[in-house]
Amino acid sequence: MSLTATLIRNRMFNGDFELRIFLYILVFIGALVPILNIFTSPDSFLHLSDYHISLFGKYLTYGLLALSLDLVWGYCGILSLGHGAFFALGGYCMGMHLMREIGPRGVYGDPILPDFMVFLNWTELPLAWYGFDNIIYAILMIMLVPGFLAFIFGWFAFRSRVTGVYFSIITQAMVFAFMLAFFQNDLGFGGNNGLTDFKDILGFSLQDTRTKLAFFLLSVIALGLGYYLSKKLISSHAGQVTTAIRDQEDRIRFLGYRVEHFKLVLFIISGVLAGIAGALYVPQVGIINPGEFSPVKSIEIVVWVALGGRGTLYGAVVGGVLVNLAKSFFTVYFPEYWLFFLGTLFVLVTIFLPRGVVGLAHDLIQHKKIGIG
Repeated sequence: MSLTATLIRNRMFNGDFELRIFLYILVFIGALVPILNIFTSPDSFLHLSDYHISLFGKYLTYGLLALSLDLVWGYCGILSLGHGAFFALGGYCMGMHLMREIGPRGVYGDPILPDFMVFLNWTELPLAWYGFDNIIYAILMIMLVPGFLAFIFGWFAFRSRVTGVYFSIITQAMVFAFMLAFFQNDLGFGGNNGLTDFKDILGFSLQDTRTKLAFFLLSVIALGLGYYLSKKLISSHAGQVTTAIRDQEDRIRFLGYRVEHFKLVLFIISGVLAGIAGALYVPQVGIINPGEFSPVKSIEIVVWVALGGRGTLYGAVVGGVLVNLAKSFFTVYFPEYWLFFLGTLFVLVTIFLPRGVVGLAHDLIQHKKIGIG
């Protein structure tokens, strides 16, 4: 067997091993959290309350969001500073369905119009809201709306060969424009208050423990499927081409590949994954507002991926979860120091750990193996 074939075989083996380990850990988490909620006493140290179920579910959606960015940044070199737009659009699609489910149980008792529209003296439901009373339609929109935005934006950007810092700047401008638009009351999406006061989904109360567990498990499944899809995509021939585009784009063009097509497909898949993460985030947090379009939020996603380990997929998930765990702690006990801590951590990791936390862990394991050997 040639050296090249051996290297490819070893890479595929390591990729499959990482995939299995990641999925095993997800299954373990997906089983452990419900067990600690249902089968432990509320007075026990090990008991997880309903609040913690939603909190851990939120962390998993952040992991999926970080994964979606690492897919394009880590493996195709596309640094998007506007991925929060896809996340927020998926969240708004879910929020619109949840608002339509309220029906006449709102404060004003209108069976069609959400409360904020009645308050603003709207007389008709905006066209964009039609169909969201149906869960199937809402699920389709959760994927199609972010995917369509990624298609339109990517089509013009990649065909114009916009790359590097210029692409990052225009994605930042895109998400900022969405934030300004969604802050307007006359757009029909709740203005600066956004969408909130959700009650149930498919007849099940969002405050019920079983519903919270269901969304937590859906988050586990979505992250598992997202990781599986991303891993298989990257290990395919198309994935090898996109990785080559990241390293030597001009050479790949010279070989006859339509670089913009590979970039566009990967960007669309990434946008859809981010939209799904946003849709699962909303019912577990209970609100979606224009703040999710904030450019700072999109920059935070980049920090998650960089801290965890760019170009590893699982490192991005680890970064998304760990940073938000730290954020939950610091914003409660040291709220005024959180941004300083995050900025300092990002600088230190960039200088001393360019491969992120998982890169450090990998080096330590390899060093230990060599020492034992």
